[in-house]
Amino acid sequence: MDKASLDANYANTGFNKRLGFGKKPALVMIDLVQAYFVERSPLFHPSFRPSLEASIRLKAAAHKASVPVAVTRVEAQKGGVGGGVFFEKARDGMSCFEPGNPLGDFPTGLEIEPGDLVISKRYPSVFFGTPLASALTSMGIDTVILCGVSTSGCVRASCVDAMSYGFRPMVVREAVGDRHPDVQESNLYDMNAKYADVIGEVEALAYLKQIKTG
Repeated sequence: MDKASLDANYANTGFNKRLGFGKKPALVMIDLVQAYFVERSPLFHPSFRPSLEASIRLKAAAHKASVPVAVTRVEAQKGGVGGGVFFEKARDGMSCFEPGNPLGDFPTGLEIEPGDLVISKRYPSVFFGTPLASALTSMGIDTVILCGVSTSGCVRASCVDAMSYGFRPMVVREAVGDRHPDVQESNLYDMNAKYADVIGEVEALAYLKQIKTG
């Protein structure tokens, strides 16, 4: 089935409709830590670098617009205690997030700033087992702008949970990354069809720019 036929098939099922932004957004930055950007790391891949650069631009724009920013990272206990099946499945990569490992630190340009909400997690979704949903709800957030890595893993899991919690997920294409373009595109296509709006960085930055502060 070619893409045009696939688009038509999805449209006939009622998918692929535009959600649009709500009234109050937050930027949610998913697992943008050194483990994905340092060559000696088992999780490194060069395709992740553009997503980091785009995410840095989004973070700057969100702060300028006084839009809340939530920054997430994985934290694993030594030996995977409490990590469950996820740690068992991804043991080698998860060791990057054990205490004291600098690969779990945020890279230059994504330093934590006053007011940033820092969320530690042990599973793919930023919402599973964390206070993020409660924190966003208490601030009146109805839209989450998602960026980070990887598109097929933690970004997708977080997107589905965001929708399930009643938030409007906006996935910024240039600000999410994966290890292979086919995996990247198939997951973006599916999220846009069923759970989110996949938007460009230009649209996201323009939206943040027009938000009136105060």
